[in-house]
Amino acid sequence: MTVVKIDTGRITDWPTFHAVFAEMLGFPDFYGRNLDAWIDCMSYLDDPSAGMSSVHVAAGEVLVLQLDDVDGFSKRCPDQYQAIIESSAFVNWRRIDTGQAAVLTLSFYKSP
Repeated sequence: MTVVKIDTGRITDWPTFHAVFAEMLGFPDFYGRNLDAWIDCMSYLDDPSAGMSSVHVAAGEVLVLQLDDVDGFSKRCPDQYQAIIESSAFVNWRRIDTGQAAVLTLSFYKSP
């Protein structure tokens, strides 16, 4: 299992959202810095030959995104917080819909 810790304290808006993920996951220089591009990069985590990230998992394995400080992040950046949840689910849905295994999971704790 591969775990990538995301310091959500560094995310304050859409540009920093994309900058943090591009840095932590090694997205390519042509990364479009939008959610469609994020989804595309995350969809190929088990295919190093695609060149969509520098972080990879073996076929059939999942990448765990460990989101730190989710309480602060969800209050400070509710749109970006929701985008991570929905976009991660979409990555897996798209893969499962085409007969591939899910490749992404989230790990975080949000206070009630």
